[in-house]
Amino acid sequence: MTTSKHASTAHVQELEIARSCPHSPNAQHIGFQQQGHPAQVTLATLAPGAPVWAVSNHSDIRTMLADSRFSADREKQGFPFQVDGQPGNFRRTMISMDGTEHRDARRSVTGEFTLKRMKALQPRIQQIVDDRIDSMLAGPNPVDLVGALSLPVPSLVICEQLGVPYEGHEFFQARSNKLLLRGASAEERLCALDELLEFLSDLITRKEVEPTDDLLGRQIVKLREAGTYRHEDLVRMAFLLLVAGHETTANMISLGAMILIDRPNDAEILRADPSKIPVAVEELLRYFTIAEFIPTRVATEDVELGGTLIKEGDVLVALCNVANRDPALFPDGNELDIQRRARHQLAFGYGAHQCLGQNLARMELEIVYATLLRRIPTLRSAIPTEDLSFKNDADIYGIHEFPVTW
Repeated sequence: MTTSKHASTAHVQELEIARSCPHSPNAQHIGFQQQGHPAQVTLATLAPGAPVWAVSNHSDIRTMLADSRFSADREKQGFPFQVDGQPGNFRRTMISMDGTEHRDARRSVTGEFTLKRMKALQPRIQQIVDDRIDSMLAGPNPVDLVGALSLPVPSLVICEQLGVPYEGHEFFQARSNKLLLRGASAEERLCALDELLEFLSDLITRKEVEPTDDLLGRQIVKLREAGTYRHEDLVRMAFLLLVAGHETTANMISLGAMILIDRPNDAEILRADPSKIPVAVEELLRYFTIAEFIPTRVATEDVELGGTLIKEGDVLVALCNVANRDPALFPDGNELDIQRRARHQLAFGYGAHQCLGQNLARMELEIVYATLLRRIPTLRSAIPTEDLSFKNDADIYGIHEFPVTW
């Protein structure tokens, strides 16, 4: 039976963000899931009183992300903007589009992320990882794994794929951090955004004169031939791929390395049989689910979800971290099992907007973990891992600094 669970905001909890501990979802989110239906909450980024639904069950989130009645369009009234105070139009990238507009934008670049193209990139990614580990082993010891390996590897890979000069990687890294840190002010975020877009616009202008054999250059040629090329659209696409393409993978590198250090038996299993690493990567993605609050939607009409009536204009936030431990799909989901086949995990989202770069991310993680296990078998944390500084203040979960030694 469909019921409406709208309530006075005076009695509604504000959605909590910080995790209970590095290995667990927020206790509030666990409580929401145990209720068995979407929970009404308030959200700091929205005006007081705006209806917001926290969706925590795995099946409900899959429905929310696959049903066209839940819109990803940032220009829809009520959408919770990720960058405070910024109009929605700058976000006209594929993640903020619906229907045929989204399909056409995604289709134009899908060929750049096929398994075949990722396979062709594999030797270069391996070389990048080996070069970074060579630098680590050359000293100093201890070293910050985040700065020495976790950030440079995906940054180098995505910059190379897009055709961005490597000397710009620190520029991108600093500004994407500003965009993703919840502690940054609206002014700081908007400044970082403007600087990134300006840099990419200048880069693409140069490629328009002489298209290069990289993702951006190929897109210019392809879209011109189709008669659909627009400079602003490619700038936004480049921004999306650049930020999404290194921040998420970087944090997963650090968290996965932490787990393998803390669980030497698991590390030995993978070291002895590297063919098990892809399954372990999937489980690590499930276990940490670092982009927990990214899937947000607005209902375009009244819809029933999880036995609850969601009204037109209501906002929905997917709590994918706790959903990836839903006992209905993942028995003993609070336990990490590197041999669990977690193929239905939601770390890359679901439906039409499922992460375009997931094949690239998986490959990078598999190569990094395999190479670390093989080349630095004595790798260990230089401080107790419980003393690490975790990113409870960021939209993408991870570790700020990770001192390691060997």
